[in-house]
Amino acid sequence: MSYRAMFLSDCHLGAAVAKAELLADFLESNRAERYYLVGDFLDFWHPVTVRWTDDCQRVVDHLRRRVEQGAELIYLRGNHDPRPEEALVELGLQVPVQERVLHTMGDGRKLLVVHGDCQDYRLFRSAFMTRVGTILNQGVRFLDCQFGRGLVLLGLRDGELLSRALRRAGWIVCSPSAHERRLVKLAQVTNVDGVICGHFHVAALHENEGFVYANCGDWLHSFSAVAEDLAGNLQLLSPAPSRGSVTEPAQILVQS
Repeated sequence: MSYRAMFLSDCHLGAAVAKAELLADFLESNRAERYYLVGDFLDFWHPVTVRWTDDCQRVVDHLRRRVEQGAELIYLRGNHDPRPEEALVELGLQVPVQERVLHTMGDGRKLLVVHGDCQDYRLFRSAFMTRVGTILNQGVRFLDCQFGRGLVLLGLRDGELLSRALRRAGWIVCSPSAHERRLVKLAQVTNVDGVICGHFHVAALHENEGFVYANCGDWLHSFSAVAEDLAGNLQLLSPAPSRGSVTEPAQILVQS
């Protein structure tokens, strides 16, 4: 599939919990003229647990080849990105790093593109809290993986019980709806037609009174991306399991 623009967030490449293989398969099956990496693309500021795999490199190599073929790549800084300017040079992706940008859709509407951590409560924006959250998340997911394997062997379940509980606890502390309202207000003050973000790991795409809200989701749980097709429609994409191609968009927002 080919798209006018693709928005990816919270890939967390380098973290032990990253699903780089699925992301690499998805990118190789779905190309875009312009790629927005909407924050937390990389996640290896914690060297003790960094896990840079061949599939992580596949993702970076694919994006580099797309740039060489003429595609545009825009990198937005996230709260987990480790000095992205230096990291990108080491990885061979020499693109400018920005805090926020405007994307102009095919019909002329302008959307604010921002990671989203700028609208967190001040306490949660600190580097210390970011590190604590990452350590807890990775620890719980490791325990959940070990616990889940035992239950799968017993034929009892195949989900991620502890990981889901952690995410729900996080939503109680900082609800997705409150986060969305603050981002929408930021975009309205910026005098644009909508906002595309990440950060909260909750995929969404909807329009309220002509104002667009899109959250790319992530590549840890939801495995989703937002894309603008060649006709100018926004889509929430979810890859088909095991091969990375998109069978049907999860949701389509048709241009007005």
